[in-house]
Amino acid sequence: MKFLNDWKLIILLCLTLGLAPFLPEPHILGKIKWIAGGANGMTVNDWFDVLLHGFPFILLIRILIIRLFIKPNVYREY
Repeated sequence: MKFLNDWKLIILLCLTLGLAPFLPEPHILGKIKWIAGGANGMTVNDWFDVLLHGFPFILLIRILIIRLFIKPNVYREY
């Protein structure tokens, strides 16, 4: 499970899977606009697509929260 904490891999996933296809606009942005507009006509496949393209960004937010707010365990030897 070490790959879930590898920020380089997560950024690569965000830039590739998260934003693909790139033209005419990133796919995830189109889905977010659709959801913000009320999600009228979205099917189960569309929701799965949002999850698939959004998951790398969820992992990135997770890593940022861990790095910014959770202090590493400090073990002292006595």
